[in-house]
Amino acid sequence: MKYLTTFFTTLLLIALTACQPNQETEQPPQDEKEWAIALHGGAGYVSKDMPEERKQAYMESLEEALAIGAEILENGGSALDAIEKTVNYLEDNELYNAGKGAVFTAEGKNELDAAIMDGSTLNAGAVTGVTTVKNPVSLARKVMTDSKHVFFSADGAEKFADQTDVERVDPSYFYTESRYQSLQRALEQEESESSNLLITDEEKAWRYGTVGAVAKDRDGNLAAATSTGGMTNKKFGRVGDVPIIGSGTYANDLVAVSATGWGEKIMLNVSAHTLAAYMEYKEATLQQSMDYLVDDVLEPGDAGFIAVDKYGNFSMKTNTGSMFRAATDSEGNKVVGIWD
Repeated sequence: MKYLTTFFTTLLLIALTACQPNQETEQPPQDEKEWAIALHGGAGYVSKDMPEERKQAYMESLEEALAIGAEILENGGSALDAIEKTVNYLEDNELYNAGKGAVFTAEGKNELDAAIMDGSTLNAGAVTGVTTVKNPVSLARKVMTDSKHVFFSADGAEKFADQTDVERVDPSYFYTESRYQSLQRALEQEESESSNLLITDEEKAWRYGTVGAVAKDRDGNLAAATSTGGMTNKKFGRVGDVPIIGSGTYANDLVAVSATGWGEKIMLNVSAHTLAAYMEYKEATLQQSMDYLVDDVLEPGDAGFIAVDKYGNFSMKTNTGSMFRAATDSEGNKVVGIWD
């Protein structure tokens, strides 16, 4: 009888334990926002001592970019339209390393990468190494919608662009004196390991700069887009994380993610998809998943990310010290900032 009592007590404890919520994974019900959007303008380390006028220029541009996407979503527009137009604005603003503000390769060229992904269909489009497309993210969207493929590179991407109505420019359009001088300093430093040449904090940040946006629309669709000029002084043929679906850009029906930072590190950890997979398989919240990626998977100084989940929650986090970022939602929550 004693053994039977013990046996049934054990069974009862097992049953009770199974009924208890998993404190690590089971989440309480969440209120769903009608729409949400987040954007970034690059992560790295930018000193807080930057001139006030320049800081103000960044803050104003982040506000304006955010307003573009938010207005589209508020008026019932799609997440894809919102992120494309938001990224277009950033591509046209030479403050950022994308489009007009793209950095220079070691060969003195501006080579642009971009990607976009529709979480509702798991379809995506990406381009790398384009030199005449004013807004690469718009070409990436054309790849997604108007081709049988996902990824076009260099001359092939240019030829595909010839078949579309995306705006084209002479490669000289992308030239900016500040970015060109950054390349010259990088080249000089590379030539002499003992060089005392000063590379500014902002130039260090732009070696890995990127722009991106993620959004959820009123229909519940999620989308992500990223665009970049790559890495200052990057070598011939180098491709970073941005156009690699699952690394720098990813969206599904659970979350949309865009990355910025050291592309090689982001790629090696398949970072954007890692965040999404952690959410799905660990049944974790967006913030728990973001913390896992930034704090546990990556090393300090590697990267930053923005993400929006299916509930309209947004998260923006970097381990580089600074990230130009902004986000808002249908309930009026809003964050615009540069430093942690």
